[in-house]
Amino acid sequence: MTAFEDTWGSQAVTAGLSALTLRRESETRFEGDSLPMPGGRVFGGQVLAQALLAAGATVTEDRFAHSLHGYFLRAGDASRPIQFEVEVLRDGRSFSARRTHALQDGRPILSMIASFQIEQEGPEHAVAMPEVPGPDTVTSGVEVLAPFAGHPLADFWLTQAPFDVRHVEGSLFLGPDKRPQPYQTAWMRTRGPIEGPDVLHRALLAFGSDQVMLEPLLRRHGASWVTPDISFASLDHAMWWHRPARADEWLLFVQDAPTAQGGRGLTGTWVFSEDGRLVASASQEGMIRLPFPPA
Repeated sequence: MTAFEDTWGSQAVTAGLSALTLRRESETRFEGDSLPMPGGRVFGGQVLAQALLAAGATVTEDRFAHSLHGYFLRAGDASRPIQFEVEVLRDGRSFSARRTHALQDGRPILSMIASFQIEQEGPEHAVAMPEVPGPDTVTSGVEVLAPFAGHPLADFWLTQAPFDVRHVEGSLFLGPDKRPQPYQTAWMRTRGPIEGPDVLHRALLAFGSDQVMLEPLLRRHGASWVTPDISFASLDHAMWWHRPARADEWLLFVQDAPTAQGGRGLTGTWVFSEDGRLVASASQEGMIRLPFPPA
């Protein structure tokens, strides 16, 4: 942390973990609750993480999540429970595959397939982490938003969002990047220690990644989270975990936005541990509609 004290951190982590604590109704059926959202819609990263945890609860402990592919199908109501139904697709010698549907009123709001693998040996290589300022030298998003405590949007990020996000190029919380560019780098970790199994940390990484996945698109086109009349939504999300990592330790998100067209844009992310290991990759396509001509 910087000299700024995150007085809301414990509350936010508790809220996040509460949302990720599912109630098991049968071998393959679960129920969960949502973080309260300012607009009343379920946060995509949360339901994605919940779906992964539901799938993970149906595989043996020696198999770890290595990939997921999910489609956000319709908006969910954050004030009501979500049902998760897991379909067992395959259990092989090395891999297990699961499909999870997240449902409200019997209609899917998310459909996800995840794959799990036993620990195995194989060839190793990875891209190198770029040189960027360390997390202790970058301003926390909590510090950026703290002066606006009392505003519903600021209060959500301050008291409910369990992640400390530190944008190297400056946050998009209060306005656009004054020098639009097609990439961004950001440090992220939970705002307190997390005790739990490996699958929980992988689920938290999926949860947190959705918080910043569309930002390279906003940054590239001179927009921000508070641009008036902007419309955006996550359409799908893919993620791959390459090496073990903890969500409560600093992770560097290296992101770009290679293309946008037809009201949609694609982003890609490499996730590095603070010591330079490539621990995960992710990609997301999102709908984006701007109130001004595109940059």
